[in-house]
This record gives sequence, C-alpha cells and structure tokens, in this order.
Amino acid sequence: MKYKNIITITLLFFSLLSCSQDENYTGGSISGGESEITSVFPAPPAQWMGANDPYYSAGFTGDIMPFFDNGKFHIYFLHDAQNKPAGKGFHDIHEFLSTDLAHFTYEGQTIPYGENTDPDFAVGTGSVVKVGNLYYFYYTGHNGLPAFLQSNARESVLCATSPDLKNWTKITLFKITAPAGYYNYDFRDPHVFYNEELKKYSMIVSTQTEPGRKAVLLHFTSADPASGIWDVQNPIYTTTPQENYLMMECADIFKMGNYWYLIFSENWSGNKGTHYKMASSINGPWTTPQNDRIDGEFFYAGKTASDGNKRYVFGWNARKTPENDLGNKDWAGNMVIHELIQNTDGTLGMQSPKAVVDLFSKKNSSAEVDATLGSVTTNNGNYTLSGTAEKAMVTFKAIGKKAKIKAEITLANNSGTAGIVFHTNDSGSYYKIAFDIAKGKVIGYNSASQETTGIPFQFQANVKYNIEIIAEGSVVVIYINGRTALTNRIYGRDKNKWGLIAEGQNTVISNLQLTQPE
Repeated sequence: MKYKNIITITLLFFSLLSCSQDENYTGGSISGGESEITSVFPAPPAQWMGANDPYYSAGFTGDIMPFFDNGKFHIYFLHDAQNKPAGKGFHDIHEFLSTDLAHFTYEGQTIPYGENTDPDFAVGTGSVVKVGNLYYFYYTGHNGLPAFLQSNARESVLCATSPDLKNWTKITLFKITAPAGYYNYDFRDPHVFYNEELKKYSMIVSTQTEPGRKAVLLHFTSADPASGIWDVQNPIYTTTPQENYLMMECADIFKMGNYWYLIFSENWSGNKGTHYKMASSINGPWTTPQNDRIDGEFFYAGKTASDGNKRYVFGWNARKTPENDLGNKDWAGNMVIHELIQNTDGTLGMQSPKAVVDLFSKKNSSAEVDATLGSVTTNNGNYTLSGTAEKAMVTFKAIGKKAKIKAEITLANNSGTAGIVFHTNDSGSYYKIAFDIAKGKVIGYNSASQETTGIPFQFQANVKYNIEIIAEGSVVVIYINGRTALTNRIYGRDKNKWGLIAEGQNTVISNLQLTQPE
C-alpha cells in the first residue's frame, strides 16, 4: 500500500517541532519531517515509503506533468531526493492529487526509475494522454553511465500504460530515439496530445539538430498509440539565430480562445525561464509577444492543464544551495501554480488560483509597524514614502509562515525604485522586490543586492497598481494587476520583519491588507 501524506491548508497546527526544524521551514515538506503538513506550495514529504533507507528522506518537487481527469488534477512530478545513494537512479515520478489546486494529497511514487542497465536509470519529464480506456504516460529515459552509452543513446522516449492512473506498467519494448539529423544525447520531454487538425496523435520532443546543435521541438505523429508506431515530421519550432536557445525543455502546446500557444523552458541563455509563443494556427507561424515570459527564472519547467474552464500553469520554484539567501539556484524545490489569463490582444497573464486566494481569510487589523527610516508618513494602512533625497522605508513585524499581502502602489517619478523588502536575518539584511519604472521590470534582489530574478513590466508614473503577495515559508510569489507573476525564494522571510521601500522615488502605498489562513 502506498504511503500517503495529506497536504491541506486547512490544518493550522503541526506536531511540535524543534527549534532547528522551525528555523529551516521553507514551505511544503522540504525539511522538518512533519507527518501532516499544510502547504500551498507543496514538496514531497520525508520518509515517503516509511522506510529507513536514506533515499526516502525528504525531497523536492521537480518538473511537473499535470493531467486533469474526472474532476481531479493528477499532478505528476519528478521527485528529487535530498539523499541519492551511490549506485541508485533518480528522478522517479511521484504524484500530488487535487480537486481545487489549493489542497493536495500526496500519492507517492507512480513510475520508478530503472536499473543501471536500463534506459530509464534516471527518469525525465513527459506527459499523459488517454486513448480509449487506457492512459499512456510518455516519459524520458536518461542513462548517462559510460557502460550504457557504449551502445545506447543517452536519452529516449519511453512509455507506461495504466487503466486507472494509479497502477502503471512499463512497455519495455517501446522506445523512440533521435532520428537521423537529430542529437540523441539530448532528446527528451515528450508532450503528447490528440491533434484535431490532423486527426492523429502528436508528440513534441525537445532535442537539437545534429550537426549544428540548434534547439528544435521535433514533431512525431501516430494514428494509434496502441500500435507503438510514431512517424517523424518536421519540427514544430526551431530556435532563431536571435534567440539561439540551447534546449527548449518541457514543451507544451494548447489552444485558448482563438490562439494557439507553445510553451517551453530554457535554462542556458541570458533569458532563462519559461517562455511562450502564440499563433492563429497550430502550424504557425509562431510569433513572440513583447513579454514572452510566464514568470522569472525562479519558476521553471512550466506545463499546463485545464479543467475545461480555466487553464493553469504548473512549475517549480528553485531552491538554493546552500539553503540561505545567498545560495546558488539549484534544481527543483516547491510547486507553484498560476492561473493563465488571456488578455484582449491574445497575450497571456498570470494570477493566483482563486482557491488559493480564498484560503487567506483571517484578517489582521493592520500590519504592525516595527520602525521607519527616512521620510515616511503612515495613516491607517496608507503609507507615503518620500525617497528621492534618501532611502525611505517602513518595516513591520514578522508575519509568520503563511500570509497574503495586498496593497495598491503608485510611483510618482520616472526614475528610482519602490517595492517590498523581506529581512533574511535579524541583523538587517533584506531581499528586495523592486518596481523599476526606468528599466520596465519587477526585479528580485538578494541581500547582497544581486539581481536573482525579474520579469518585464511597463510601469507608468502616477498610475495605481494592485499587488498581491502569497508567501509560504521561503516561497514568495508576487502578482501585479492579476496579470504578471514573479516567484522568489527568500530564506528567513517568515521569521523576520518585512517592509516597504522607496529609493530615488516618491511612492504611495494604500489599502495595505495582511491576511492569513483561518
């Protein structure tokens, strides 16, 4: 029987945790070893199979493969264990289950990794499609061991089937490797869907040309997946010289309204993160919107699922190694979900899922002021920061593990920045989310004032903007006007004070509201 861990935001009280566990709380169950936890941004629990093997320690949420079926979101993901014993594979597929994307049940392991002689010694991203009464899970097989590579491709597309989305059987005779002209070292992330236009099933695979090493999304088609036959077609998309992407990972394609969207993630260029293209036809031509980013680079591998009414994008918020504010961005972390909004021009916007927003219903009378610096005026939840001559800042006392912050912000000048700060320790260091009107960006700066993430946003002076922040542990997501999202990783945020800041800018912050879960 699978080990299960209930993840529900409605539980507020945990088992008594030690001080050291509480110090390391990052959201989800990355650390702390809780048997029952609450989480808006889940990570897999510790000892997920109830065993003493160190591999079964707490882990992280990697690439997510969502699938909606019969009223439930089956949220498959690559499990990244904190401990990976020598000789064992990694990134087996696990599952969260949800009906509303605010409450989650952890379902344990779905597809295990193979032996060191198998093509899936490590497992990579894939997707689920239903054909008749059978579900097909196409996923990446990865084996980089020298002995295996002597006579095999490093990466291939593999398949498992299930009658019920719970019990999966690997189809050991099924395997697709890169065809002639493409690079079998990087050949991964199959995305499969029924193509109404072709009346066939389509599979998009991330790979590169060989020779030349140009990133492409290669297209295969099948009249019947049960046959195991997939025919190669021309690429759906090839990187342009201007983009020069190395790999377009974790691709997704869907129609919303009158537009088709092609989503993929890139982690090697100077424009890291999840990108999208749009077209009026599935065959293109694909155009690049002015802002082609779903979020900043701390939200990665975004893939989508729809409940038939709304569409959501699922990605992971990268952790840092070491796990502190100045650590380096590392692979996998907590799951973050945005609802996709279609703007009038067809471009995409992001907002927090309504069920998540509704969780934060316990209102505080007001944020409790800790201190002010420079020229600051406060008046019943309204704050005026005059920061043109010198930095102006008001700080508030810590708001704990889970909180929602709402406010309206107006920038008065065409230069300088304003924003939100979260102290990362008790000595005054802080992470800053800055609204930069001159650069046209929202930028996350760590406590060493290094830019860690950012997203374009064209601010205008004397225009009021609505901001909403969902914070849990070290995961902090800010939404602007319900259209732009920026995900941040801020260690120490929950234990230390936070505040508002203006530098070279006069700023008014009004209707500041702080709410927490009931």
